[in-house]
Amino acid sequence: MDIKLKNCFIAVDDHDKAIAFYRDVLGMEVRGDVGYEGMRWVTVGSPLQPDVDIVLEPPAADPDASPADKEAMARLLAKGLLRGVNFTTTDCDALFARVRESGADVIQEPMDMPYGVRDCAFRDPAGNMLRFMEVSE
Repeated sequence: MDIKLKNCFIAVDDHDKAIAFYRDVLGMEVRGDVGYEGMRWVTVGSPLQPDVDIVLEPPAADPDASPADKEAMARLLAKGLLRGVNFTTTDCDALFARVRESGADVIQEPMDMPYGVRDCAFRDPAGNMLRFMEVSE
């Protein structure tokens, strides 16, 4: 049996800001933009991984979520407490410079880790943590 990742979901509170970050700063493709029942899902992905999608979705992307649940999700997102995504890159320092120049919130500058990667971390416009790892040779 073969199992592969197809997509993952990241909660965002402003799709237009998220598109500008993921497309214009990180260089991802916008693969879809769908609205349904007052909500919006935007699919982005790396041109190097055409079979893996990141879906940018509302914080409480369930039309049956209660107002209290939607508010709780929005508060968690605003605090940066929802999970983000880890990426690999061939040049952590160049990527760091580009993302920092965009004004993104820096969590960690590039550093060599004892487990064999050089990595850095940022928050996207919604507050999600994104980590970028360069594997040491």
